[in-house]
Formats: sequence, structure tokens, C-alpha cells
Amino acid sequence: MSRESHSRRWKYFHSALELAVAKSAHEWKFEDFEQCFPQLVKEDKDSATQIFSQIAGYIESTTKRDLDRLFEVYDLKKNIDILDEVVKDAKARKGDVEPSVWTEQTRPRAAVYARTVPALEARAQRLKEQLAEMEAQNLDLISQLESKNEQLADLTGRSAKILEAANETGKSWRDSPMDSVQGWTAQAVETLTPIRHP
Repeated sequence: MSRESHSRRWKYFHSALELAVAKSAHEWKFEDFEQCFPQLVKEDKDSATQIFSQIAGYIESTTKRDLDRLFEVYDLKKNIDILDEVVKDAKARKGDVEPSVWTEQTRPRAAVYARTVPALEARAQRLKEQLAEMEAQNLDLISQLESKNEQLADLTGRSAKILEAANETGKSWRDSPMDSVQGWTAQAVETLTPIRHP
């Protein structure tokens, strides 16, 4: 198990856990081992003692390794550090908190409600205020959108009129007799050509 720590609470927890693992691994006495393997102890007590020590060491190291894996899976170190910060913060604010109204007759659920309902009501009020602000912003955006839609409709109407006039002009041009157009064009060129003097 890692010795690195972020809080005293984690350090104490980790040390207590290591002590508990060591005690449980060595709780099994040699006499218990002897009762399980009497023939082995009788034939070679030194080897039996070594085997007993190896088994205890294996139990301790395996338990520590398994606990380390659990700590990683549940991010226990970080969570205990967070708990430590919460406890420190609560102790620092102890004077700001209303005195407890707990009595032996108080039911646990009522005590929880007494603490949590006001906090939840305050949170609900903040959310209602945020919702009102967002609704006002939405109304403003809707107003802007309606104004833009009106402008777009006006532009679309004008574009349609211009397009209609262009279509009418094109139709008139196509319906005009080409002989007249060519004659008019030749006459316009002659009229508009400047006279050059030598």
C-alpha cells in the first residue's frame, strides 16, 4: 500500500488498516498450524516454522495488494481527502451553524428534514430566479427574431417585385420584332457616333 498521503485522515486510516491486516495475517498461531499439519511439524519443525512464516507473509502481502486495487477502483484516497476537507470546513463553520434541536424524542427523519428542507427550498428559489432570467432572455431573443423575420419578409417581397419586373422586361424584349430592334439599334449608333473633323 502506498505511503504517500494528502491528509491526516488518510494517513490514520491507512496506518490503522495496515495494522489490522498485519494482525489478521499473524492471528493464526504456530500452534494452530501444528494442529493442521502435525506430521510435518513432528518430522521437521524448522521447515514447518518457515512454511508457517511464508504463509503469514503471503496472506499479508496478498491482502495489501487486493486492498490497493480496491483503493484504485473506488478512488478511496481522494474521497477520504475530500471527507477530510468537508470535516475541516464544518468545524471552521461550527459557530455559524444554528444549534441543534435534537432531542431523544426527535425522529431521525424529522431531524434530516429540518436540516435539508430549508437548504432545498433555498436552492429551489435560486433555480426559479435563474429560470426567470432565462425566460426574460428568451423573450428578448424571440422579439429580435420576429423583427428579423419581418425584415426578411420585406426583402423577399421587394426581391419578388424586382424579379417580376425583370421577367416582364425580358418578355417584352423577346416579344419585340427583331427587324425593328435592329433598325433602332443602327439608328442609335449612327446618331450617337461623334463626327470627326479633319
